[in-house]
Amino acid sequence: MPHHFSAVWQRVLLGCILASIVTSPALAQDAAASGFKQAIFNGQDLSGWHVTGCEVAVEDGALVLKKGDGFVRTDHRYRDFVLEIDWKPLRAEKSDSGIYIRSELPPAGKNWPARYQVNLLTGGEGNLLGVKGASSTGLVKPGEWNHFKLTVVGAKAEMEINGQPAWKAEGLEAESGYIGIQSEVPQGGAFAFKNIQVTELGYKSLFNGKDLFGWEGGGADAALCWKVEDGLLVCTGAKGPWLRSTEQFGDFNLRLEYKLKPGGNSGVFCRVPADGKHHGEGSGVEIQLLDDKNERYKNLKPYQYTGSVYDIAPAKEHVSRDAGQWNTMEINTKGLAYRITHNGVIVVDAVEAEFPLLKQRITSGFLGLQNHSEHTSFRNLRIGPAM
Repeated sequence: MPHHFSAVWQRVLLGCILASIVTSPALAQDAAASGFKQAIFNGQDLSGWHVTGCEVAVEDGALVLKKGDGFVRTDHRYRDFVLEIDWKPLRAEKSDSGIYIRSELPPAGKNWPARYQVNLLTGGEGNLLGVKGASSTGLVKPGEWNHFKLTVVGAKAEMEINGQPAWKAEGLEAESGYIGIQSEVPQGGAFAFKNIQVTELGYKSLFNGKDLFGWEGGGADAALCWKVEDGLLVCTGAKGPWLRSTEQFGDFNLRLEYKLKPGGNSGVFCRVPADGKHHGEGSGVEIQLLDDKNERYKNLKPYQYTGSVYDIAPAKEHVSRDAGQWNTMEINTKGLAYRITHNGVIVVDAVEAEFPLLKQRITSGFLGLQNHSEHTSFRNLRIGPAM
């Protein structure tokens, strides 16, 4: 009797194992369990977006294509992600536009990138051009608001249209790129877009919007000058310590937003030792945050402006927004190399061959936010693998 039941259960267990292999979770289900989700369009202005060759407005909480052939793209590049977006054509007859993923900038003399476009041409809405099998029909509501949910992981992509499975495909070659919107208004491209959200897969939040969990004061109580206010991480500018992560990091891709008051000054410490050392041999580095346009900073050294690897690699462009506005910052570290993207523009791409002082710096340590006796606000801090 025991041997009989043992054999039966062995067959049952084997069947369960085979079934789990055959019915593996869909791409979207796997992706839903991880990542950092963020609205990348605030419904009020075009913060976080770049517009070239066309006219775009924000009306009733929607991004509206008004005029011209051009491109509207994000500050950040995205690797693996879930994109959710609502869209609606604004003319009754044939309409045409597109949503780009993992795209580069348009080639010289061209209005739009070469790939990859999710088509919005009437009759082909939701089809990913140039990718075999990435097409469907009958799921779009003509003339109404429609919802796309597009999951992209590695070479695979999966689309839902208005909550219904549309297609699954494989064959994406580009590993990362911008999310963008095609403006083709002269050929029927008057469209509106809203509720644009991205989940960056492989990223984790470094700030919960409620308290200083995951952070501590560097050498003193963080509460002396750091607080959480209206969901923001705020340095009050009062006398007190820098803010140090409780976790250490090696290679990474760090993304955040910051806001300074007029004349503001702060910094992001990368891979620093516990004492926060960010200058000289055996230290980490500081990435400068500054109100570049302020008169008090007109005579600084090149490596002292925003986005610079302080004392080593100067920012090639100064693209800070006016004091009081939010800025995006991306810091990518790989070995001794640093790539800094400020408001969607690569301002530093430093390697040790060009900047030998990098050889003196360590490649693993704490993250930090500087208290430079200036009021500074931070939000949407998250970290993922180096790109």
